Amino acid sequence: MQLILYSKPGCHLCEGLQEKLEQIDDFPLAIEIRDITTRPEWFQAYQYEVPVLCRKIDGADGPREEPLPRPSPRASVGQVKQMLQKYFPSGDSQ
Repeated sequence: MQLILYSKPGCHLCEGLQEKLEQIDDFPLAIEIRDITTRPEWFQAYQYEVPVLCRKIDGADGPREEPLPRPSPRASVGQVKQMLQKYFPSGDSQ
């Protein structure tokens, strides 16, 4: 599973979600952390929304990103894993 986490320094919600994602070891996750303060277009798009979690999808027109619902900050690692399984059925590694 290829994920992108849009984040910014000092964001406790971002750090919490990243920690939960890193604790999921039942299936492979490739997590790319993107600091929105490093690119103006990311900052403009996500400054009020972080953390934003997207999955990478390889399509016929090239790779694209699909935003996923943001889990509650109170969600457990198991709940985050369960949410991800809805978007990556049967261990789909895209």
